[in-house]
Amino acid sequence: MSAVVREILEALALAIVVFILIQASAQNFRVEGSSMAPTLEGQQYLLVNKLAYFNFDVERFSRIIPFWKVDKSSESRPFRSPRFGEIIVFRFPGEPKRDFVKRVIGLPGDRIEIVDGRVAINGAVYSEPYVNGPFSTNMASITMKEGEYFVMGDNRAHSNDSRSWGPVPEKNVVGKVWLVYWPFSEVGVPR
Repeated sequence: MSAVVREILEALALAIVVFILIQASAQNFRVEGSSMAPTLEGQQYLLVNKLAYFNFDVERFSRIIPFWKVDKSSESRPFRSPRFGEIIVFRFPGEPKRDFVKRVIGLPGDRIEIVDGRVAINGAVYSEPYVNGPFSTNMASITMKEGEYFVMGDNRAHSNDSRSWGPVPEKNVVGKVWLVYWPFSEVGVPR
């Protein structure tokens, strides 16, 4: 094989590996609508860290390695699970081909209740400085099961979120919002 052909094949192989690594670790996301205003606005483009909450299925991996047996319920999260207040992208439970962006309000085991627009988690009312204006929703107490997250938009009066369709299963979480990268004048890390 000639040196030129070999170099082309090596460059192509490297490009494929880099492409796979990028696809596995990051995703573009375009904000649609105003449910996350003022934190995120419609038509902004985000970079989502897909590895932030990566879930490693130990049992599945153990089938590849001979003589390594593990508990069928074993799984490992090399990094960590979503935390309160983080902005995540997830597959909408009612329509898994659609991705949504919302803020994590309730974690597994948390009891969420909304009275006169104030969110209480495990009985404690939280101050949420990122919320866009008052809203007057009430919601009866709901407790998150293992592997469930309660999410809400920052623009509570105009957000289709867990109040309407329930918790987001952990398996639907795509990743953590890392960066707003477009429009260029709004580049930054959303809080």
